[in-house]
Amino acid sequence: MESKLILGDTLTELKKLPDNFFDVGVTSPPYNKQENKKGWLVKNVKYDKACDKKEEKQYQEEQIDVLNELFRIIKPGGSFFYNHKIRWEKGILFHPIQWISKTYWNLRQEIIWDRMIAANIRGWRFWQVDERIYWLYKPKNSKDFIGEELDSKHALLTSIWRFSPEQKIEHPAPFPLALPVRCIFSILNENKGWVIDPYCGSGTTCLAAQLLENPFIGIDISEEYLKIAQNRLQNYEQELDSFYTELSKHKVNKTFEERKKEGLWKNQAKTESKINNLFE
Repeated sequence: MESKLILGDTLTELKKLPDNFFDVGVTSPPYNKQENKKGWLVKNVKYDKACDKKEEKQYQEEQIDVLNELFRIIKPGGSFFYNHKIRWEKGILFHPIQWISKTYWNLRQEIIWDRMIAANIRGWRFWQVDERIYWLYKPKNSKDFIGEELDSKHALLTSIWRFSPEQKIEHPAPFPLALPVRCIFSILNENKGWVIDPYCGSGTTCLAAQLLENPFIGIDISEEYLKIAQNRLQNYEQELDSFYTELSKHKVNKTFEERKKEGLWKNQAKTESKINNLFE
């Protein structure tokens, strides 16, 4: 199989892909925001082909089906990063955990994406600047719910990711290049593996995979968005600054083991103990 963009319905195309093939995936599906969420600074989110105005029960069932197909095609020990958000409709809260917990996946971590701007600027509740990134893990066996440990240079980035949404791409809801680069690089590290994005939109995940020299499959129902994605893949040089900015954050001066060997951790622990004693 070669890297490619596939035009078609997500669930239909996922069913054509082989079992246990992909190493990691990243996506952000349409949120089912009913195409009525806007504010003074934000337009209605309307996609080219996808319907974002479904009955909530139907939407959640579809997402469960998609996530379970992704579970099938991801290798044991592999990961999938699922970007979504908490929503409200007529005062009723819908949380992604409601359907994620009904899938085959093990939820390894909930990451907060601090977007730094409010998507829906109204005063019914505190302005929502966060979205969620769910790190889903496919265990290697019935006793494996932990998985491999991240390198320190990745783990030290913490569970709160702070970067603004992409502003320059002609798509209603693109996440920034830094997001899939961080997901893919943290999991694969220096290794190579197959990447999947079942709602690839303008191709940000596919571009991240290409820049990290990994093969990929991107699926989207919109021919218009896939043309944007193809153009970005061909003109990747234009986005190298964002790519290298994210890579520069994956570093650590000294690991915990190195600090222990040099006695730095022990000295730090003694200092912290003395400080704590002052307040007892």
